[in-house]
Amino acid sequence: MEWTDDGIVLGRRVHGEHAAVVTLFTPTYGRHLGLARGGGHGRGAALYEIGNVVRATWRARLPEHLGNYSCELARTVGALLLDDAERLDALSAATSLLEMVLPEREAHADLYAATLQLIHAFETPDWAAAYVRWECRCLAELGFGLDLARCAVTGAVADLRYVSPRTGRAVSGAAGAELAAKLFRLPAFLLGQAPATTADLVAGLEISGHFLLRYALAPNGQGLPPPRVRLYERWRKSLSPEPTR
Repeated sequence: MEWTDDGIVLGRRVHGEHAAVVTLFTPTYGRHLGLARGGGHGRGAALYEIGNVVRATWRARLPEHLGNYSCELARTVGALLLDDAERLDALSAATSLLEMVLPEREAHADLYAATLQLIHAFETPDWAAAYVRWECRCLAELGFGLDLARCAVTGAVADLRYVSPRTGRAVSGAAGAELAAKLFRLPAFLLGQAPATTADLVAGLEISGHFLLRYALAPNGQGLPPPRVRLYERWRKSLSPEPTR
């Protein structure tokens, strides 16, 4: 059996002296593992850095076998972010989340396209907002999308300021005023209404992180991956005032 497809490298685990078990995310075959000979060290390992986009051929005698990968590099990503810990954490968070939440060998072409867009966005000033939007897109692909089109209480489409932690639906300022302390703040950039501030990014991660944990991670005994925790803490701490001396 054999197939060829594009793929984003999600992970690499050294196997034996020279090989590696590589996880790719492909548009047609989803999250798919394979053995990459020579992928354990040196130039082979560099090919399979997380976030790299490759053209992959997978071969196996039977469909249920692990199979072997033969890949060509299409786009280098991870190496370009080595000097930027913040972007590297975001890339690592995205690839880790995909490894954790995607069923093996189940196609998610729309999420693949969104992840490819995120990889391109890492080279732009808007990368942080793009990452938060990607987490929301990931939720939607898993069947737990946020409903931010109108107020869950009144049906209003204006003055949407909150998100219910129970339903993931938007709530207007008037309807949510008395319960504001129990609701998430809805950052305007998720509605396409304004650029994202750092406070908005933190608010966005709090919303997406809550629902990723609730629906995709906690049921399997998992938590948010360490790079995702670091990214949130980095942004949250940047909002704190400097301690006085």
